[in-house]
Amino acid sequence: MKSESRPRGIPLLFCSMLLAANAFAAVDMEAVERAKREFVERMVSKHDFTREEVERTLADVEINERILETIARPAERVLAWHEYRKIFLTPERIAAGAEFWRAHEERIAAASERFGVAPEIIVAIIGIETYFGTRMGNYRVLDALATLAFAYPPRASFFASELEAFLLLGREEGLGLFEQKGSYAGAMGAGQFIPSSFRAYAVDGDGDGRRDLWTNWDDILASVANYLNAHGWRNGGLVADPVSVGDAWAGHKPANAMDLEHTVGELRRLGYVLPPERDDDLPVTILGLEGEGGHTEYWVGYHNFRVITRYNRSVMYALAAHELSRAIADAVSVGNERE
Repeated sequence: MKSESRPRGIPLLFCSMLLAANAFAAVDMEAVERAKREFVERMVSKHDFTREEVERTLADVEINERILETIARPAERVLAWHEYRKIFLTPERIAAGAEFWRAHEERIAAASERFGVAPEIIVAIIGIETYFGTRMGNYRVLDALATLAFAYPPRASFFASELEAFLLLGREEGLGLFEQKGSYAGAMGAGQFIPSSFRAYAVDGDGDGRRDLWTNWDDILASVANYLNAHGWRNGGLVADPVSVGDAWAGHKPANAMDLEHTVGELRRLGYVLPPERDDDLPVTILGLEGEGGHTEYWVGYHNFRVITRYNRSVMYALAAHELSRAIADAVSVGNERE
C-alpha cells in the first residue's frame, strides 16, 4: 500500500469542507482531456496496449469532484491526535478485532509465521483500514485513480503511475477494471493496497494461483504480512513507548518525523524520560502529539514503528495501529483465559 492516508467516516469542520469544495469546484476539462491523451500514449508506447483499448477504458471514466474535495482534507491534517485516536481505539473495534482473530486464528498464525510479523499488527492494520474487511470503499477504483491522475495537479504524477499500475494489474490478474471498488485514493481490498503495492506485495496465500485481496483471507493476511516484512519488520522488535519529560527538559520540540532521527541516549540528554531498559544507542523518533485538554503526549517510535509508517505515511496512523494491536491482543488473551 500506502500508501495514502484514508480514514473513513470522520467528522470535519464545516469551514474545511467549504474551502476544499471551493478549491476544486471547477475542473479544467481541457486539461483533463489533455492528460488523458498523454496517458493513452504512455500505455501504448510503454506497455504495448492498443490505443483503442485504453481509449475505450477511459471513455467511461467519471471525474468525481467529491474525490477532489476529500483528498484535500485528510484526517491527519485536520484532527488532533486525541480525536484521531478515538476513531480507532473504541471498545467496539477492539471487540470486533478479537472476534476476527478467533475466527481466522489458523490463517493469522500461518501468515505471521511465514513472514515473521506479529499477528496482532496484521489484525490491527486490517481493523484500521477496513474494519476487518467490512468497509472496503464505495468508489470505483478506476474513477478514483483517473480523477486524481487527470484532475488533481498536486499529485497527478503519482496517481497517473497508480492508474498505469491498475491497468497492468487488470491485464495480469484478469481483474474487471470497472468492477473493483475501493477508497477515494484508489486503494483496494481488505488491506487497502494501492495498485503498485498490489503488484509488488500481494501474495497468493493459499496456492490457488490468484491474489484475491477482497474475499480470500489467506491471500489478504499473507499480503499484509508480506508488505510489512518487505519493509523491514523485525519480529519481536519494539514499536513505541510513551515517555515523559524530566526536570532537565528544556522545551525541545519534537519534529514528529517518521524516520529515526535520534537515539535513546540523545533524548535522555534532552531531558526525556525513557524506559530504563532501553539502550542508549537505540535509534528512535520522538513524537509530541496533542492529547486531551491540550496536554502534549510524548512517544518514542522504534524501528517497527517506522515500518508501519511505510504502510501509511502518518505517525498518528502508526501509533493508532500499535495501540489497537495491543488492545486486541489483550482482549484475545482475556477471552482465552475465560474459556
